[in-house]
Amino acid sequence: MAANTRKLCLTALGIALFVALTLCLQVPVFENYYLCLGYVVMAVYLWSFGTASGTAVGCLGVVLYCLVISGLRGMPGWAMGNLVIGLLLGPAFRFAGRMRKSWRRTAFLTAAVIVSAALGILAVKSAVESLLYAQPFLLRAGKNSYAFVADAAVLLVSLPVCTALEKPVGRLFPALSVRDPARTGQSPAGVTGR
Repeated sequence: MAANTRKLCLTALGIALFVALTLCLQVPVFENYYLCLGYVVMAVYLWSFGTASGTAVGCLGVVLYCLVISGLRGMPGWAMGNLVIGLLLGPAFRFAGRMRKSWRRTAFLTAAVIVSAALGILAVKSAVESLLYAQPFLLRAGKNSYAFVADAAVLLVSLPVCTALEKPVGRLFPALSVRDPARTGQSPAGVTGR
């Protein structure tokens, strides 16, 4: 099977996992907001397979989840927010993978998650919903502040999962993983076809 086909199949699996975790494990935190554990899958895909795969998992996972649960309600803003989160976190994760000092890496990743979630949820999601529902932007941003806190928390908790899965993913999918082969224990010959 060609590398592109394998990556496409692996991304489709990630989208299905995003939907399954979001549907099955709903942990309520604020009013009608809950921890979206699908973000763990999105983070792992951004970390392990790159920006395109991780962003597709986050965006298309939300689209499918919303179509299964509630139709189009809430989907456009959330999907656009995840697009921004993915496009910002993918390169940030790649850059952080080259950082050697763990405290700097942790600080950088924490800041990257908070900034990307703020831009994706508080700014983009709120702007889209403000346009769709003809409500003031500040009102939408206030309502989305709960989602921002919940989503940022899940993404931050996902960081140790990403690093814990780095070596196994590198071994299982050497041609698809974006991680440095020296850090995952793979020989350079195992990563041809990137």
